[in-house]
Amino acid sequence: MAKVDSFTDPEEPNSTRSISKTALIKGSHTFEIQGFSLTKGMGVGKYISSDTFCVGGHMWQIQFYPDGKKKYESGGDINVSLDIAVVSKKCEEDIRVWLLLVLLDESGNKWQRFNGRFKMEPKDTRCLPGPYAIHDSKRTIGYEYFCKRSELEASQFIKDDYLTIQCNVGVVKTSMYGPKTLVQLSDLRQSYKQLLESREGSDVSFEVEGETFYAHKIILSTMSPVFNAQFFGPLKEENTQCIKIEEMQAPVFKALLHFIYCDVIPDFDSKCGATIMTQHLLAAADRYGIQTLRSLCELRLCKNIDINSLVSSLALAEQHGCFQLKSRCLEFIGRPKNLEGNINSLPYICKVETFVACLA
Repeated sequence: MAKVDSFTDPEEPNSTRSISKTALIKGSHTFEIQGFSLTKGMGVGKYISSDTFCVGGHMWQIQFYPDGKKKYESGGDINVSLDIAVVSKKCEEDIRVWLLLVLLDESGNKWQRFNGRFKMEPKDTRCLPGPYAIHDSKRTIGYEYFCKRSELEASQFIKDDYLTIQCNVGVVKTSMYGPKTLVQLSDLRQSYKQLLESREGSDVSFEVEGETFYAHKIILSTMSPVFNAQFFGPLKEENTQCIKIEEMQAPVFKALLHFIYCDVIPDFDSKCGATIMTQHLLAAADRYGIQTLRSLCELRLCKNIDINSLVSSLALAEQHGCFQLKSRCLEFIGRPKNLEGNINSLPYICKVETFVACLA
């Protein structure tokens, strides 16, 4: 009778292995309420909501109740409420979440509500309070009685009628890794990048400031309606083998091609240089109808507005109809602290004149 081993060697092909991995997926969202004083009197149970944001595969939203979630008076005063809500369609399973809602003062310090008073959050805090369970019958958690409205109005958190709330969320996610054969898909970005750099199969060239770039008509036309009309439209140009590009810098056109082939904006050298290049790239994206690149450039510029880039960004926004960028520039101008130290300088006066011209 054959002998049967009591165990299987882990190195044998018929051995299997599975792993359960539980991790805390963290994310944060900053919500700025402008015109805070005007929120008074909205009514009990009515809230101002942030834009939705995604953490751990779920969509979240901050909800601020200026007059409280429920009618609750303390010595004739009104309490404000603050919640975080999951706004995903349906929670098939309970969501285990860690949560920290804080207010930001003028210096960017974070303060949390603790035992009825505000306490500054240590900068090296790694843990979030929790866990809390969220399910279909209870889709919000937070503070029904966050603080008195009068206390908030007199605090350091209201500056120029702004209130800034930051929500830090940690979602528990469990994944199972079984005995599966993983097939790694080819990296299209890398393949297209190599195609651009090797010039293999290129059927069109561009001359920009004396520099020549080689590309593929079919790839350009799929990303740009302008290139598509130029190469394949009913009014296509006769000579499309070598095209001369006017009024564009060679590095900008190179970055444009990089995005078309790789679907990512290339890295630029310095912050100042990156802002200027991004401005030129936005104009190029608008010129060739590449909306995704235009939006990414606008978003990048919105995040990096300072006194040095303000004038050019505002002029760019006016010229190309970038309403989000224009709004951010006007917000920057509207904050006195952003203009401190520049009021009495001649260059600043020139900038103000440019603002007026842009807004006329």
